[in-house]
Amino acid sequence: MTKNKTKLDKEDLEVKDTTIPTPETEEKVTEKEEKTETQESEEEKEVNEIDELTTKLQEVTDKYMRLSAEFDNYRKRTLKEKMELIKSAGEKILVNVLPVMDNFERALKSVDESTDIDGVKEGIHLIHTNFKDFMAQQGVKEIEAINLDFNTDLHEAITKIPAPSKKMKGKVVDCVEKGYFLNDKVIRFSKVVVGE
Repeated sequence: MTKNKTKLDKEDLEVKDTTIPTPETEEKVTEKEEKTETQESEEEKEVNEIDELTTKLQEVTDKYMRLSAEFDNYRKRTLKEKMELIKSAGEKILVNVLPVMDNFERALKSVDESTDIDGVKEGIHLIHTNFKDFMAQQGVKEIEAINLDFNTDLHEAITKIPAPSKKMKGKVVDCVEKGYFLNDKVIRFSKVVVGE
């Protein structure tokens, strides 16, 4: 029995072998606990920051998508309005040209039937005046050229000839094709002959 008792005592001793906490070991334990608490709180902060940033990113992405869609709708709407405006502007001009066309048709009929050449000439001059008035209403104005200084911003020289007088050197002697402004913008240059 003594052998058994000694075995038990050893086992008891082994199991009961606990160290008595000293102030140093208690500090180490509390430091470890504080470190794990700090790590846990830092991890929580990081998770919260990531969640917050993810939410902000979703909000910004949503705003961007809405703004992009809104801009696309605006672009399509303005493009459609421009196309309609161009169509209606062209229609307005053509409607205003129709009376001039009617006058030309009347003149052609009278040319075939009339024997009075003076009356036909007068009719053609009236149509020309009518058409010039229409063009002026649309903002089209003729570029003056003859006897003026040659200006490359308004004129296109097609040839040069000897000047008939010293005053005509560097000036426009003849206009082969008239040029026109549309609201102070040159839409066609005058084709001119320049004296040298």
